[in-house]
Amino acid sequence: MATRIRTASDEAIREAAALLQQGELVAFPTETVYGLGADATRDSAAAQIFEAKQRPSFNPLIAHFVSLEDARTQVEFDTRAEAVANAFWPGPLTLVLPRLANCSISRLCSAGLETQAVRMPAHNIARDLLTACGLPLAAPSANLSGRVSPTTAAHVAAQIGETLTMILDGGPCGVGLESTVLDLSNPLARLLRPGAITQEMLMEVVGPLEVVSSDHVPPEGAALTSPGQMISHYAPTLPVRLNAGDVDQDEALLAFGPDVPIGAAQTVNLSPTGDLVEAAARLFDALHCLDRKPLRAIAVMPIPEEGLGRAINDRLRRAAAPRPPVQG
Repeated sequence: MATRIRTASDEAIREAAALLQQGELVAFPTETVYGLGADATRDSAAAQIFEAKQRPSFNPLIAHFVSLEDARTQVEFDTRAEAVANAFWPGPLTLVLPRLANCSISRLCSAGLETQAVRMPAHNIARDLLTACGLPLAAPSANLSGRVSPTTAAHVAAQIGETLTMILDGGPCGVGLESTVLDLSNPLARLLRPGAITQEMLMEVVGPLEVVSSDHVPPEGAALTSPGQMISHYAPTLPVRLNAGDVDQDEALLAFGPDVPIGAAQTVNLSPTGDLVEAAARLFDALHCLDRKPLRAIAVMPIPEEGLGRAINDRLRRAAAPRPPVQG
């Protein structure tokens, strides 16, 4: 069946829900990025996600729920998790929590771990779809593994359109960065991936937490604790050069703020006024726009390492990291 891009009307959402119930793949918008959705309780559906994304099996998947009550049936919420969920759900926050003994989420989503990453999205279309299908949905970003995440339906179609049945088009994503990931499966809370729910916001609820840096290298062969921990990730096809103070004429420039170097072959300014919220929302779309041959590289101006800037820099450092060798 050919992939269809459907405007997310009530009828299209009902059709997408029926496809998900049949084990098909459907891409849909969330407030963060577009997700590649599948029935999280069905092994064969979860396996299709890994195949479509060319995703390593040791990289776990987030299960999305429409309510806290539904999430409680699958994973264990302690007092910290309850407090954080009540403070920030629905919203761009993923919690890594222990699986319950009767957890029905596919073990493929947990990558063999005894934990499961869970989230309750705030986007109306995502919530309507979860309600209509009556299932928890595994929904990593709807792109090839390691590449730039999609914030529009067109981004999804360009990368993996031939591998799924339907794309629900809900327009551009509002946040534009993947969810914050907080691991509460151990006594000390761990921030595994920064995002729109910032470190400062989380510490007001859970107190001290460990921050896992973007250059942390998991042991070889070990399953990752959550998505977004691969060293090379969110990468365009062109090399990325960080903290650029100048730019060559054969480079694209990802700019930030009012003082922009001249001379680039193409420039996109994430926020001429230096607004980090605007910059986050535009980041992945800008990388898609600049990732064009015959340009040599993408030069990136410095982004402040504060608040949402930490999440933006996390994505940029991973985008600039050495690429894994291509498998034959």
